[in-house]
Amino acid sequence: MRADRLVAVLLTLQSRGRVTAAQLAEELEVSVATARRDLEALSAAGIPVYPQAGRGGGWQLLGGARTDLSGLSSNEARALFLLVGPAASVAPEAKAALRKLVRALPETFRTDAEAAAEAVVIDPGEWGRPARERPALLPLLEAAIVDRVRLRIRYAAWNREPAERTVDPWGLVQKQEHWYLLGGVDGAERTYRIDRMLDAERTGEPAERPDDLDLAEVWERVTAAVDRQRTAATATIIVDSGIVPLLHTQFGQRAVAETPLDPGRSRVTVTAPTDVIIARGLAGWAEYLEVVEPESLRQELHRLGAALVARNAIVDDAASARDQASTPDSAPAPPT
Repeated sequence: MRADRLVAVLLTLQSRGRVTAAQLAEELEVSVATARRDLEALSAAGIPVYPQAGRGGGWQLLGGARTDLSGLSSNEARALFLLVGPAASVAPEAKAALRKLVRALPETFRTDAEAAAEAVVIDPGEWGRPARERPALLPLLEAAIVDRVRLRIRYAAWNREPAERTVDPWGLVQKQEHWYLLGGVDGAERTYRIDRMLDAERTGEPAERPDDLDLAEVWERVTAAVDRQRTAATATIIVDSGIVPLLHTQFGQRAVAETPLDPGRSRVTVTAPTDVIIARGLAGWAEYLEVVEPESLRQELHRLGAALVARNAIVDDAASARDQASTPDSAPAPPT
């Protein structure tokens, strides 16, 4: 930790020009004695840091000496701060890192970098719904990936009983509101949704990671496989053109393709993992559509319709009243 703090001391001197030990201690949240020892350590290491006694004195870099610790160009610095800046509002570590990096930049880059860091705010929540909290296991998984340590997880897939897995963690992906762990199990690529992890722990064993691993390529393969599963069933229907945008919303942009037939109707192809999922998605639009194919979808819609009628039959109040009136007063009471 002291090496990090010495870098922070140097960056503070570069940005402020002159500081007292008390000011430095407040900035770095350490004691005055610790701040003074750090300043003396920099001086002893050959960095031109010297104290100046008296009113208005303090410690400063002789001759305005500077060290550009970033090596970034102006455009690179701006792009980095535009990308990372929004994270600083929710992650204290990111905020501290950005503050240190700003001080490491040449003076001419700083104004643009600071403006870029504050230019974007990301609100991960949807209207009317609170933002989903970061998974509790995420810090443990992040640390295991960086440290390249194998994990033992307890995982509950949606259609299976919970089971233990030993995973070589490779990386994390956030897609919309869900986080995924990409890794290897016995050399094979695997993907785990983090909110389905019941527990995770480090095994202490080194994780195996292919030397030529490209995490983006792994994720592309995962999404391609998911897309194939999501489009395993296909149906062709004719619908009122006005509900096509609603079908796009319901099934997703990739799951609906349309061909206008006339000003009021369109031929639409809908894809989903199964016919049952397609039928349930279309049932609410029954009066606006006609199934062309497959026949199995038509049969499933008939089954859903019959189930709705059976469970939600309308009671004829007049007939019910007549039945009650015709019941003899002397009818025996039901057994208790």
